[in-house]
Amino acid sequence: MSSPKLETLVPLLASLFFFTVLLIIIPQVPILAYASTLEAQALLKWKSSLQNQTQSTSSLSTWTLPPQKAIDSNGIAASLCGWYGISCNLGGSVIGINLTNSNIKGTLDEFPFSSLPCLTHIDLYINEFFGYIPPQVGLLTNLTYLNLSINRLSAIIPQEIGELTKLEVLDLSSNNLNGSIPNEIGQLRLLNDLALHSNQLDGHLPSFLGNLSSLVRLDISSNSFSGAIPLEIGNLTDLKELHMAANNLTGPIPPTLGKLMNLIDLGVSHNELTGTIPPELGSLKFLSVLALNNNNLNGSIPSTLGNLTKLAYFYLSVNQLSSNIPNELGNLRSMMSWMMSENQLTGLIPPSLGNLTGLKYLFLGQNHFNGPIPFFLGNLNNLLFLSLRNNQLSGRWPLDGFSNTSLSFINFSTNKIEGPFPLPSPSTIFYSIENNKIEGKISSSICIATSLSFLLLSNNHLIGSLPECLSNGSIGLTVLRWQNNSLSGTIPIKFSLRSSLRTLDLNRNQLEYTLPQSLVNCKNLEVVDLSNNKIEDNFPAWLGALPELKVLILRSNNFKGRLDFPMAAHLFRKLHILDLSDNNFAGPLPANLIVKLQGMMNEQNGTESQDQSLYMRHNYLTLAYYDSVKVIMKGIEIQLVRILTIFITFDLSLNSLEGNIPDVIGHLHSLVGLNLSYNHLTGSIPPTLGNLTNLEWLDLSSNMLSGRIPRELGDLTFLGYLNLSENQLTGRIPQDKQLSTFMSNSFHGNLGLYGTPLQNTSDNDAQPPLPPPSFFQKDSTNEYASWFDRKAVGIGYASGILIGISIAYISWETGRPKWLVKKVTRMERRGAEWMKKSKRKAI
Repeated sequence: MSSPKLETLVPLLASLFFFTVLLIIIPQVPILAYASTLEAQALLKWKSSLQNQTQSTSSLSTWTLPPQKAIDSNGIAASLCGWYGISCNLGGSVIGINLTNSNIKGTLDEFPFSSLPCLTHIDLYINEFFGYIPPQVGLLTNLTYLNLSINRLSAIIPQEIGELTKLEVLDLSSNNLNGSIPNEIGQLRLLNDLALHSNQLDGHLPSFLGNLSSLVRLDISSNSFSGAIPLEIGNLTDLKELHMAANNLTGPIPPTLGKLMNLIDLGVSHNELTGTIPPELGSLKFLSVLALNNNNLNGSIPSTLGNLTKLAYFYLSVNQLSSNIPNELGNLRSMMSWMMSENQLTGLIPPSLGNLTGLKYLFLGQNHFNGPIPFFLGNLNNLLFLSLRNNQLSGRWPLDGFSNTSLSFINFSTNKIEGPFPLPSPSTIFYSIENNKIEGKISSSICIATSLSFLLLSNNHLIGSLPECLSNGSIGLTVLRWQNNSLSGTIPIKFSLRSSLRTLDLNRNQLEYTLPQSLVNCKNLEVVDLSNNKIEDNFPAWLGALPELKVLILRSNNFKGRLDFPMAAHLFRKLHILDLSDNNFAGPLPANLIVKLQGMMNEQNGTESQDQSLYMRHNYLTLAYYDSVKVIMKGIEIQLVRILTIFITFDLSLNSLEGNIPDVIGHLHSLVGLNLSYNHLTGSIPPTLGNLTNLEWLDLSSNMLSGRIPRELGDLTFLGYLNLSENQLTGRIPQDKQLSTFMSNSFHGNLGLYGTPLQNTSDNDAQPPLPPPSFFQKDSTNEYASWFDRKAVGIGYASGILIGISIAYISWETGRPKWLVKKVTRMERRGAEWMKKSKRKAI
């Protein structure tokens, strides 16, 4: 039973507590309202400094105060906490700003650092903020999360960030920051995540990083750091992710990294690291991702890496590693992706790889592996991607190949594999066995590969005809490349309306008869190369109805007749490359053909987007296939490993065309090359050729052209190759501008021509005429271009000198990381803009 005193005391204490709370809370209401007003006004001031954020359609359109009459003690707080991207605490103070991907452009100069004392979270990811990070950021002493990545911020990282002692996540990636990381960041003992990748930071990696003992994730990739990896990083024993890719780091991988016992992800790819792989890395028992690719590492693969039983992704490609793959790596049962391409690995592929039952991606291309294909690979039931390209594998291959596997990607190109055509899997999408010794006929059983999209069989010894199923739509082929074999017969007659074919390359075979008009059903067709066959037909003007056709090469066949052209509009409207050379076409050079070639008249074709690639390509998932063709340039057969979208040529040489060169040819303003040599053309050279301001080579040799050389040709400032030899031209050779740069062999064989450079040349010391096009001396050697070659070469031109454009890109063989895809895409766009402005200067 309770005492009377206690019964009286409890209600009294409860009442006292209630009134005490009221006394505390009630005076705070105007204080909180006042604080919210200051925060709102400060944020509105920052908004007014941003571009395009005063419009009602902007992301920050909700950042407005209510009408004055609607404001009560909680009005400001209620309004502020309802703004887009703003979060508040129970008292109405701003604690979070999340404006991710909000299309905001401006600076952080007016950001209210001093007016938001409770702010803990700032996320401005993917916007267009520029300028510098203000040092006032150090005032946000409660900040735990700061993400300013993928903007255009520049200058150095302010040392005041070191005052944010509660910071857990710092992401400044994908900006234009420079300088070195300030030492004060070493004070962030509570930091859990540091990401500084994709900037332009330079200088050495500071050793103070080793002081951040609480770090769980360190990402400084895609900067310009140089020097060695600090040994002190081995002290970060709580580290789970370490990313230093794409810098300029040199020296060896420090063995101290073997002390990071909690490490799950280690990425130091795309640097200039040297030395051997430290065996101490075999102690990282939780490691799931190991990316050491694209460095200068040498020596052998340490057997201790076989202890990494949780390893799922192993990237060693593009180094200088040698010796064999150790059998101990067969213990890595958790392996999902293994990339060791482009090293100097030798010997047989170890059978222990057959133990990697979880393997999904295996890339061992461009090494020195020899011996037969290890058939145990067919037992890897989870394997999806397999590449052994560019090795020395030999021997025969069983006829069923990998037809019973789930492989979607198979690349065995450039080896010494013999035997009959091996069948792909029904699941196979990409299949390349180019550059081998595969022989015999192509079995119609290939039709079981119903997912097949890319079929690359060039440079083998295949015979017989093409299976009908390749054209009937049952296989969704996108690329069919079978050049340099011995295929015969006709091209399949029935191309289905369902066809997704974009590239048809049957160059250098023995195909006969006529072209099937059902090709017009392939509405996506962009590249047709049927050169060097025995096709006998009239000019297939009906191909002009293909809306996407950009390359048509019918060189060295038996096409005949006149180049008659229908009156229908919009034919061949996107054509970049037209090569009808070395056939039997006769009659006049058709003006009604030339006026249809809209793709050769307009810079960038008029229809292409500003974001187009520099090259013609087809995308497959995150990969890209680049078309490759051979063209005649300056009398020489050249392999275009990649076809520049600005490469525009017109070649009718080695036919029996007659009559005048029509004036309308001067409308093809985008032409880079024009070859009308070895015909029976008469009349004078039209002055309208001076309108072809992008022209880099012009060959009118071995015709019956007469009259004077027009001075307008001197205006072709990019013209580096001119051949007017073996005609009936007369008069003095103009010495205007570009014409004065050519030697006598450009004019040889015109008896009526005189003047420099011919005036002092006798018959005895005359230079020989320029050689005829090389299809009189057809080269049996085929230059091979793989989809996944690490380097690709385009063709650029300046002042008539042929220059290779080397665009470095990362292939799927090295993991194709997103950061590099973005960089390459950005580089391609800048290159396209540069070319548009400066025409044909060398890259």
